[in-house]
Amino acid sequence: MSRNDPTQADGEAVEVTEALQGFLKEIRSFQDEVKSRVQQQDERLTMMQTKTAFGRPALSAAASEEAPHQKAFAAYVRTGDDDGLRGLVLEGKAMNTTVAAEGGYLVDPQTSETIRSVLRSTASIRQIASVVNVEATSFDVLIDRSDLGSGWATETAALTETATPQIERISIPLFELAAMPKASQRLLDDSAFDIEGWLAGRIAEKFARAEAAAFVSGDGVDKPKGFLAHEKAANAAWVWGKLGYVATGANGDFAASNQADAIVDLVYALNAEYRANASFVMNSKTAGAVRKMKDADGRFLWSDGLAAGEPARLMGYPVLIAEDMPDIAAGSYAIAFGDFSAGYTVAERPDLRILRDPFSAKPHVLFYASKRVGGDVSDFAAIKLLKFAAS
Repeated sequence: MSRNDPTQADGEAVEVTEALQGFLKEIRSFQDEVKSRVQQQDERLTMMQTKTAFGRPALSAAASEEAPHQKAFAAYVRTGDDDGLRGLVLEGKAMNTTVAAEGGYLVDPQTSETIRSVLRSTASIRQIASVVNVEATSFDVLIDRSDLGSGWATETAALTETATPQIERISIPLFELAAMPKASQRLLDDSAFDIEGWLAGRIAEKFARAEAAAFVSGDGVDKPKGFLAHEKAANAAWVWGKLGYVATGANGDFAASNQADAIVDLVYALNAEYRANASFVMNSKTAGAVRKMKDADGRFLWSDGLAAGEPARLMGYPVLIAEDMPDIAAGSYAIAFGDFSAGYTVAERPDLRILRDPFSAKPHVLFYASKRVGGDVSDFAAIKLLKFAAS
């Protein structure tokens, strides 16, 4: 038979066509089988989700074996099946939730998914102070507090030597703030909410409040030194190393007349270069007394922030409400005013470390948390205090 025989060519074409058709048929059969299996899987997942959605809560005081009427009622609510309700024989007495046996067991308690804590103030001087992150055991601040000498010179006269500036170093050591609460392993395993996350949040909150108090009045012994812990001097006799103060003129209160004058004197006791970035610091009780003050024209010295999150202002300067500041009392320094970004420095390692220890106190788990932080006055000319005393 010739190579170019048309009969042979037609036969080969038919065979190829039949082979392709068989292959396509197998592919369609495979696709149908895959679709059927996917559909069956979707139906199983839907059933599981339905059961989960109508499942019992994570925390439940109900018994493991439900009462028959509970099962019947649950079936009716979940699926609409009322066959179980028809077959029930109920006792002829009223049901209520006040008596456990008469219906109280049907009402399950619900536990909050989180533990609500009492809100506590955490406003800290760090909001307006200079905060630096360090990787050492201390942080040194170099202060150039003297001036460079100068003088007028003539064309022919000899120049005389002038004074050179003096540099002073303030060292701020870092101290360790630590806490170590514990919880039982069973509580961690069985609790319906995140105990570990709750403990971590409480530790961080407590640390914030502890350091906020230290930045104001810490004595510098195993903790940061607060700015109120330094020596004070009347502003007229102020020297470096002390904080200057202005007296209100009355012991434990503002003066009987012209009360606002003490606030004005405090503002202008601070040098002009510091006033541009200055803030008031006081607690809520003091703020309640100050915001009632008016000037000679009857205008309030205090003004609330115009935008959300903006601090209130006193004589145009922002006010930080720090509850760690002392109350108004005889001889107390209840109000501070100054440029705290220049006057106070907070040095810290940037991380809060929490170590989970399940071995040392079995069957309890210890959570050892630590943070290293320090703080001290870095410029004694940048902060002034209001003393509630006659002088």
